[in-house]
Order: sequence, then C-alpha cells, then structure tokens
Amino acid sequence: MELIASFQVDHTRIVPGIYVSRVDAVGGDRVTTFDVRMKRPNVEPAIHPNAIHSIEHIVATYLRSDPEWKDRIVYWGPMGCLTGNYLIVKGTPTPQEILPLVLAAFRHCRDFKGEVPGTTPETCGNYRLHDLAMAKWEAARYVELLEREPCFEYPATERTLADGGREFYDS
Repeated sequence: MELIASFQVDHTRIVPGIYVSRVDAVGGDRVTTFDVRMKRPNVEPAIHPNAIHSIEHIVATYLRSDPEWKDRIVYWGPMGCLTGNYLIVKGTPTPQEILPLVLAAFRHCRDFKGEVPGTTPETCGNYRLHDLAMAKWEAARYVELLEREPCFEYPATERTLADGGREFYDS
C-alpha cells in the first residue's frame, strides 16, 4: 500500500500552524482538508482528551454558525494523535484565507462562558469527557501562537532508498 499523504509529512519537524493536508474532488466540487495543528508532535504533550473534546464542541458550533463560512464547513474534529484538529471546507481556500476564521473560532473558545454546547447524555456520546478550563487554556495558547507567528507550509519528508531499492520515509 502507498503511504497516505498525511504520513508523508515529517512529524519531527512540524510546528503548530494551519496547513493544507489535502484537496479532494467530491462529485463536481473540491473540498480542502486543513491540518489545524496546535502542538509539536512528539515534542509537546498532546492535548488532554477532555480539553480537545470541549474544543471540538465549541469550535464546531462556532464554525457551523459563522455567517460567512457555515455553508462551506463540511467537518471539524480532533486528530487521533491529539495534537490538533481537521477542518474540511468546500472549495480551495488557502491557509492564509482560513486564518481569520480559525482565529475567531479559537478566540471564541478562549473566551467561552457557560455550558459547553452538546454535553448531555442525549447530545454527546461521551458527555462526561469535557474540561472547559483546559480547553480555554489551550485555545488561548493557540491564539497567541497564530497571532505571533503563523505557519502555513508543511516541512518536507524525504524518501530514502533502503537496501533492495525499497523506499522508506524519514519521519
């Protein structure tokens, strides 16, 4: 099997930022998957599951309510490695065009007051797995990082030939 695109990124060199992970054709439309990376993989501690779950609920609600973007939002959700989230949108905007939306969503999360949306047994599959205080802390840290020095380009991963001519990846 081919190594999928997201595994061809050198995770030892990736830093927090907003990256185009992939662009796909769906029917007659294009959709863009963004890697909204909040942590340096394998360097910083991952985001606690309770915090990223709260971030997921707050940011998803914000994105799907944004008057300019709500009709283009396909998906928002956490990465399995807990170092960031995926945002899938209709069309092919650039990370620079997505930055104001992501900043607004994370500012909203940072400043959020009240109950995290969708945290009852009827509305969430794991309604006890939330931590608003930690979600706000992580959101504040990410906002500060994006305001100071946003990164929009993945580091490259080089393919190296092993014995027998087989390719392997250095990440």
